[in-house]
Amino acid sequence: MDKISIAGLILGLVAIVGGQLLEGGHVGSLVQPTALLIVGGGTLGAVMLQSPFSTFSLGFRMAKWVWFPPVIDYGKLIQQVANWSHVSRREGLLALEGFIGPMKDEFARKGLQLLVDGVEPERLREVLEVQINTYEDELRQGARIWEAAGGYSPTIGILGAVMGLIHVMENLSDPSRLGAGIAVAFVATIYGVGLANLVYLPMANKLKAQVARHVTYREMLVDGLIGIANGDNPRIIENRLRGYYS
Repeated sequence: MDKISIAGLILGLVAIVGGQLLEGGHVGSLVQPTALLIVGGGTLGAVMLQSPFSTFSLGFRMAKWVWFPPVIDYGKLIQQVANWSHVSRREGLLALEGFIGPMKDEFARKGLQLLVDGVEPERLREVLEVQINTYEDELRQGARIWEAAGGYSPTIGILGAVMGLIHVMENLSDPSRLGAGIAVAFVATIYGVGLANLVYLPMANKLKAQVARHVTYREMLVDGLIGIANGDNPRIIENRLRGYYS
């Protein structure tokens, strides 16, 4: 669990609600289901309109990475690659074939299979980097779902406020309802701007950071496989891979 994400969201909400209370306002005045429906539904519809279903569903599946990021063990990968390097130096590249079967990572399995098949190092790098680029682009498209929501949400909030003001104008004959009506109208703007800057855009940036971690993991794997293919010393390969992260 990413505690700092949870703490940041809670802190932001507490600051906003606390500011409302310090100004003498009431929390209830910020709770407007109609405004939430307009902003939430309108933003969701706009994002769905701009995105293919596969990207839209991927973005929602990736949302859990903000709170529960995937475990990426760089140290374990380095140990694994170093072990492959030792085995290949002692017994040859064909000895690595026994590691392919139990491997769960499809990308690592394919890379190791190409290595065992004797593919030239440059060709191996070329094939695997194309897959990395495709993988990175797919994940970034999913993260951009939330970035898009952060762009649409404030505008939809303004739209909700204008709709509320139209309703107020329809009731000008009853001055007692004007103040409350205007207040309700502007809650939609609060929802739009608040969700964009407190939820959607921070989520998009957090997901982009997670995507970068996944890509780094694959780049490390490719670098290690190229080192094995070139016959580099295992210690040199290990030290080079440790340079990818601090």
